[in-house]
Amino acid sequence: MRRDIFQAIADPTRRAIIALIALQAMTPNAIAENFNTTRQAVSKHLRVLTECKLLKQEYQGREIYYSLEIEKMKEIDKWLDQYRKIWETKFNQLDELLTKIKKQPKK
Repeated sequence: MRRDIFQAIADPTRRAIIALIALQAMTPNAIAENFNTTRQAVSKHLRVLTECKLLKQEYQGREIYYSLEIEKMKEIDKWLDQYRKIWETKFNQLDELLTKIKKQPKK
């Protein structure tokens, strides 16, 4: 089953895994040590993130290292950017209104 990238990052544990892996590639066991859950639960989260292509696997001997797929993260940022621009426009409009109200003489 192909998973949606936004469904994947909606889970707080998966976001925490992304934050960990953003710093350096890690093995599943190293990742699991950072969570108060089973290794199997962490593996499920890793599988979801890999299916969404947010993580990539690299084999070094018998170990699997997970690292962040930067291009996929850029895709999320690009999608968010359209909303960021809307929010910034709204905040600027609000700031202008508040400045205008402050400049009005008090009655």
